[in-house]
Amino acid sequence: MKHVFLIIALFGVGASIHAQLPPTFDESFLKVAQADPLNRTYIAPQRIVWTYGGNDGKLVQNSEVLLRAGIGQANMASNTEYCLLTSTESEKASILLDYGRELHGGIQLVMGFGNDRRPSLVRIRFGESVGEANSQTLNTEWKVGFATDDHAKRDITMEIPRDGSIEIGNTGFRFVRIDLLENNRTIAIKEARAILRFRDIPYIGSFKSNDGRLNKIWMTAAYTVHLNMQEYLWDGIKRDRMVWLGDMHPEVMTIKNVFGNNPVVPQSLDLACKMYPLPGWMNGMSAYSFWYLIIQKEWYFHHGDLTFLQKHKDYIVGLIDFIITHIGEDGSETFGRKFLDWPSTPNQEGVESGYRALLVWALKDAVELCKILNQPEAAQKCAWGIEHINRQIKPDNGLKQAAALMTIAGTADAKKACDDVVSVGGAKGFSTFYGYYMLEAQAKAGQQQTALDIIRQYWGKMIDLGATTFWEDFDLDWAQNVTGIDELPAEGKKDIHGDFGAYCYPGYRHSLCHGWSSGPASWLLEHVLGVQIIEPGCKIVKITPFLGDLQWVEGTYPTPYGAIKISHKKLPNGKIDTKVDAPKQIKIIK
Repeated sequence: MKHVFLIIALFGVGASIHAQLPPTFDESFLKVAQADPLNRTYIAPQRIVWTYGGNDGKLVQNSEVLLRAGIGQANMASNTEYCLLTSTESEKASILLDYGRELHGGIQLVMGFGNDRRPSLVRIRFGESVGEANSQTLNTEWKVGFATDDHAKRDITMEIPRDGSIEIGNTGFRFVRIDLLENNRTIAIKEARAILRFRDIPYIGSFKSNDGRLNKIWMTAAYTVHLNMQEYLWDGIKRDRMVWLGDMHPEVMTIKNVFGNNPVVPQSLDLACKMYPLPGWMNGMSAYSFWYLIIQKEWYFHHGDLTFLQKHKDYIVGLIDFIITHIGEDGSETFGRKFLDWPSTPNQEGVESGYRALLVWALKDAVELCKILNQPEAAQKCAWGIEHINRQIKPDNGLKQAAALMTIAGTADAKKACDDVVSVGGAKGFSTFYGYYMLEAQAKAGQQQTALDIIRQYWGKMIDLGATTFWEDFDLDWAQNVTGIDELPAEGKKDIHGDFGAYCYPGYRHSLCHGWSSGPASWLLEHVLGVQIIEPGCKIVKITPFLGDLQWVEGTYPTPYGAIKISHKKLPNGKIDTKVDAPKQIKIIK
C-alpha cells in the first residue's frame, strides 16, 4: 500500500545505537544512551483557519507564506517572504493553523528579522480541535475540574528567537494558534511546520471495497493506532500517554492485523509486568489483568512466538493463581471494583455481568496458554474457575457492553443477546472502546450486515464531524446541531469537542485520538475480508468473506510468512468469486 511516510532505518527501544553516535562518544556514553524508535517528518499547514489582524486587518500580513513547503533554515536574503505578526499598544495579532490531520509531536518555527533585535514573547496553543486551540487552559484541581494541560503541555508561553529556528511541543494535535503577546512588536515567521513523530512502518494489512466510506473508516482506525505506537503502546497521544492493559486489546488486534509483528506490543507487555508485579493487578484494576491474558493468547495465536510466551510463563501462571484465590466455591468473587468502560459505569448490574463474562473469556484463553506452556495444573485451575463463575450467570441488565462480553465468553446465546440488547436501536448505546466487542457479538449472531451499517453510522459520523483519528468516546446523540472539530463556533450550535464528554474526559480534556476506538480496522479484515486464524502462527487460515451490500472487497493480511492477498467479487448470480494468494507455508481453507 502506498503511504506518505519516509523510508528510514528504524531502531527499536533498547536497540544498539553505535551507528547513530559519532565516534567521539566512547563506551561510557553507549551505556546510558538509547535509540529513538521514532522518526520525524515536517509538515506545513494545510490552511489558515483564522487570523486576528486588528481593526484594520493589517496586524497579520502574508499568512499564505506559511502554507508553502519549508526547508527549516533561516536566512537573511532580502527577497525572503515572511508572515508578519504585529502588535500595537491596544491590539495583538493571532493566527490559527490547520495541519490537516491529527499528529503527534510539536511545531518548528523558523524566524526572520522583526522590528526588534530581542527575542519576542508568544503564546502557542495546540488543539485536537479548533475549539481546543482557541480555549483557555483549565488547570484546576482534579477533584473539582479536569486539567486540559496536564498529561502533555498544549498551552505554552515562551520567548522565540528573532531569527533562527525553535521547536516547541510534544502532544497530540491538529491545530496550532500563535499569539504575539508584547506591545509594539513585529515578528517575522518564515515557516511554522508541524513535527510528526511516528514509527516508520508499512501498512502490511489493507482493506478496500466499493464503499469509500468504509475504506476511509478502516484507514482512520488503523492510523489512530499507528499514532499511539510511540516509545510504548499508548492509550492516547494527548492524554493517557502510557500503557493501559485493558485499553490495549483493540490496539493489539489492529497492530497484528495491520502492522504485523511490531516490537511495541511485546515491549509494552514486558514493561507492564515490571510496573505491576504480582501479587497485584495491571494498572491497579483486576479487569485489566484479565485483558493481559486475552492479549497474550491473541498475540501468540497470530505470531506463534513461543519464546516470548515462555518469557511470560511465570507471570501468567502466577496471575492465574492470584485470580483463583478471589473465586468462591459458590461462584461468588472478591475482586473489588469492577470496570468495563466509562459509559457503562452507571449500569452497575450490567457491569457486574459483563465483568464476570470477561473473567470467563480470560480464563478460557488462559487454558489455551497453559496447554501451550505445558502447565496442566494451572489449566485445571482455570477450568475450575470457569465452572464456578458460571454457577452465577447474571443478566446483562440491558447493557450492550455486558451482552457483547457474554456472547464472546459463551455465557449467552449470540442471537438472543443481539436481538434483545446489542442490536437494539442500532448504534445507540455504542461506545468507541466496547463497540468493537458489540461488533464481534453481531458477527457471532450472523448479523454482519447490521454491524456494517453501524460502522458506517457510528464511526462514520466522527469522520463527518472532522475526525482524522477516532475518539476516546462518542455518542450519536452528541451529533445534533453541532459544529465539527475543524470549524469555528457557530451561533446557536454546540461544539462537538468542548460541550460534550464525561467522567474523566469532560470538554476539551476528551482525547480525539484514542487507540481503543480502532475496532473497525480488525473487524473488517476478519469478518468482511474474512480472515480467521485456525492454527497458531497462521499455519492454517480460513477465508470466509461476508460482502452483504458490498459488490467487491480486497485486501492483504500480515502473517509470519508474509502477507496473504485476498479479493472477493460478487457475481451476478449472488455467489462470491474469491481469489487468494498466500505464502506456501500457509494452508488456506475456504
